[in-house]
Amino acid sequence: MAFKNFFSFFTNDLAIDLGTANTLLFTKGKGIVIREPSIVAINRKNNNKVEAIGQEAKEMLGRTPGNIIAIRPMKDGVIADFEVTEKMLEYFIRKACNRRRWIRPRIVICVPSGITPVERRAVQDTALRAGASEVHLVLEAMAAAIGAGLPITEPGGNMVVNIGGGTTDIAVISLSGIVYSRSIRVAGNEMDTAIIQYIKRKYNMLVGERTAEQIKIEIGSAFQLEESISMDIKGRDLIEGIPKTLSLSDKEVREALSDITSTIVDAVKVALEITPPELAADFVDKGIILTGGGALLRGIDLRLREETGVPVTLAEDPLTSVVMGVGVMLEDFELLRKLTI
Repeated sequence: MAFKNFFSFFTNDLAIDLGTANTLLFTKGKGIVIREPSIVAINRKNNNKVEAIGQEAKEMLGRTPGNIIAIRPMKDGVIADFEVTEKMLEYFIRKACNRRRWIRPRIVICVPSGITPVERRAVQDTALRAGASEVHLVLEAMAAAIGAGLPITEPGGNMVVNIGGGTTDIAVISLSGIVYSRSIRVAGNEMDTAIIQYIKRKYNMLVGERTAEQIKIEIGSAFQLEESISMDIKGRDLIEGIPKTLSLSDKEVREALSDITSTIVDAVKVALEITPPELAADFVDKGIILTGGGALLRGIDLRLREETGVPVTLAEDPLTSVVMGVGVMLEDFELLRKLTI
């Protein structure tokens, strides 16, 4: 017992939001220590040697020579490339532990509610190989609710919609349990793809992932804006094959994203229909809480409010709600034990 206490003194407990777009790490006592894109650049000519991870790798997207590829090892909230995810996790864990290789931290990782037992096992095995001593999994929606400050332990309905990079998680929570949950594989990355396809179809012009993301952030919206905005974008003309610049309006981007936003709205409507009436009545007062990077899309809260008739509120910091929620669990072992899947 004394040895265990001694060892735990040297162990950094970590909370990880292993997202499709970004990975965030929370260390007990320090808060968020890492916030980087979930991207790895590898050299195919040199036995898949890792050239860069995180922000440095994101800068390489679409700008690398043929032998170096920048890839996203996470897809739709789950691991798509085990080997690369392991290297990425190991790098982030070592960085969070100040590169002390002898430390094997206990880790809590959040996963989407639609994850299968096989995918769940893959996350655990990858984290253990990356250097964890123990791995606990919790649902993203539950972590987001805690991070957003919802009173999940009370006998009342709490609804959270977490729009991430690969998945949108919708959950109704009461008495520390999930009454209803659904994960749809439509979120931020799908929005980027929709913008690329729209510009290609309408203007015969090709833009990259980073440009599409920039368009989404700067002029993307889900509801008509009070004042119209536009931005100049650069890409390659598919007919002439030369660089081209054009002006894109918020109305066009809204049109490009209409199918994505409609899918999210419809999924929320289904959740409201299935929720027991006593809990659904609570939403009239409490409303729906939006978390995740996708919640920052302009007017998504207004669109949901108009189509559902329920108040919709953005979490204080949508981007960090999930990892902050897992961080709260690190501090409260009883809560973690209750919510571990």
